[in-house]
Amino acid sequence: MSKPIKLYSHAGGPNPPKVAIILEELGLPFETETLDFADMKKEPYTLVNPNGRVPAIEDPNTGITLWESSSIIDYLLETYDKDNKLRYTSGHEKFLQKSWMAMQISNQGPYYGQHAWFLFHHPEKGIQSALDRYGNEIRRVLGVINTQLKTSGKPYLVGDKCTYADLAFQTWHWTLVYQPQFMGAEFIDEWKKDYPEAWAWYERIQARPAVTKVFNDPLEMIKASKH
Repeated sequence: MSKPIKLYSHAGGPNPPKVAIILEELGLPFETETLDFADMKKEPYTLVNPNGRVPAIEDPNTGITLWESSSIIDYLLETYDKDNKLRYTSGHEKFLQKSWMAMQISNQGPYYGQHAWFLFHHPEKGIQSALDRYGNEIRRVLGVINTQLKTSGKPYLVGDKCTYADLAFQTWHWTLVYQPQFMGAEFIDEWKKDYPEAWAWYERIQARPAVTKVFNDPLEMIKASKH
């Protein structure tokens, strides 16, 4: 690889950092272009992503343009993870990691996002039934992860190493632990008490250098990140 990958993002969203973490883990050079919400819904960006959302990438090394975080991650692994650092390529683990990734994109992301929507953005505020529903779904997701880790006795969701499936959950969990903390600051204690294996797993992933770098750089989604 000789040219940096372009990552399209917006400030504060959990999905673009999912891709940034994979890029960092694989040591791939990349630069970030941050968009305003309004600019995501019109050309020229809709020529990059017809759905008008982030993330998206342009890889000048292969000429491909991709959107949707799971598709981007799959591409990066297939193209650049030649040593299988973040994935299994055979056995049951190959397919189990896909199951957990599917859960992240179909359960964690939408449920966490809907809770944030009804709390901060929905025109009618204080719809407690919606907040309760999605808050309980957040607890359910953590419970599923906690049970898996407790039952398997392993430190990660699949096999004996951290895979892309583990990493994909991390950035939405940031929204619980740090601002905006849309489940409330007291929820951290509930997480630690009721889902201890899931909390230890979260901390284990957070300690990874690539994850720490993406989290700690407050301008990561604004400025270029070049290796």
